[in-house]
Amino acid sequence: MRISKRTDYALRALFTLLDHYRGAPIPIRELARRNDVPKRFLEQIMLDLKAQGWVDSVAGIRGGYVLARSPEKITMGEIVRHFDGVLAPIECVSVTGYKRCSQEPVCRFRRVFLDTRNYIAGVMDRATLAEVAKGLPVSRQEVSAGFSGGDGI
Repeated sequence: MRISKRTDYALRALFTLLDHYRGAPIPIRELARRNDVPKRFLEQIMLDLKAQGWVDSVAGIRGGYVLARSPEKITMGEIVRHFDGVLAPIECVSVTGYKRCSQEPVCRFRRVFLDTRNYIAGVMDRATLAEVAKGLPVSRQEVSAGFSGGDGI
């Protein structure tokens, strides 16, 4: 599974807003600077987040963006699905993006992808912004721990 830049940038902005939850609105210029995101691209993303009801905008000189919903009520699963569509690694195990494969009746590895989809969806749907924000950043050592080789991981 790979997420798009739109999803990445949306999550960056949401977590910045979470850090200032119930505080002053954060201007788009500041959101872009803090998250190393092109301002014009972030403007489009923020409008999309606002349309979904996840953020709200405040007009004026002291305006900007704030979280519109409680961080306990927003999950990573809904954000990723909104921007990237399905969480399934292949189409033949997707609920919303399903496409039949000619090998379905005999495919032995499809189950692994179905199990992967179910695991990822479960983790993402339980991961509220509030819970994720409590965690620590991942270290470089954690990324490669337990893997010897594994090109493409």
